Amino acid sequence: MSHLQGSSSLKRKRQDLALVTGSLTDGERVLYNLIHSKKDMGIWTGDMKRETNLPDSIVKKSLKLLQSKNLIKEVVNIQNKGRKHYMAAEFEPSKEITGGVWYNQGRLDTDFINLVKDVCLKYIFRQKVATRDGVMEWSRKSGVFNVEVTTQQIDEILRTLVLDDEIVEVKSTGFGDFSSVPVGRICYRCKSKGGNRGEQKPGAMASIPCGVCPRINFCTPDGIISPRTCVYYQKWLDF
Repeated sequence: MSHLQGSSSLKRKRQDLALVTGSLTDGERVLYNLIHSKKDMGIWTGDMKRETNLPDSIVKKSLKLLQSKNLIKEVVNIQNKGRKHYMAAEFEPSKEITGGVWYNQGRLDTDFINLVKDVCLKYIFRQKVATRDGVMEWSRKSGVFNVEVTTQQIDEILRTLVLDDEIVEVKSTGFGDFSSVPVGRICYRCKSKGGNRGEQKPGAMASIPCGVCPRINFCTPDGIISPRTCVYYQKWLDF
């Protein structure tokens, strides 16, 4: 569609909206203008009554008529599911209202959350060691998710997997499996067999002291801080 066609379509839409709103009563117009002014945040019916001073009967009747004309819509506010919440039909609810990608129609989308967990876990298992950025880059390139998943959401999933004891958060040593990750960078290792959640494998590799050592950046083979002189590393070797 050209810019000219788009502008023409928008103009017709505004004209149609003007015709519809022009037939509203004063009370209906006041209520519609208030709802429209809240944009993607919408407004609770209780706040409508308080801000317009309209009688309850007028508010209810007006909301029903505005909905029948497709000027407004009822939306689910995850913060107050028991309250009726409305917004103008032309807006999409903000993440504060819907809960973002983790929610679907006002309900926590556990199926999607579990999918993201499984994808992260299998990627980490396949890579042996993976960073948050590596998980993000692979998920975007592979198109494994049909919606955008943000860095913050991947962080939330990784923290959940750590708390669930599915993966372990460590710092790169720069050696072996960590050779592709800069020394000291936070990364993750899988603790379950085959990258399948719920099948845990105990063992010393999951708790290597180098992974959580706050002095890892100063550790060198011949330095003051060294694997040769580290009592924790020796204990781990003797495990």
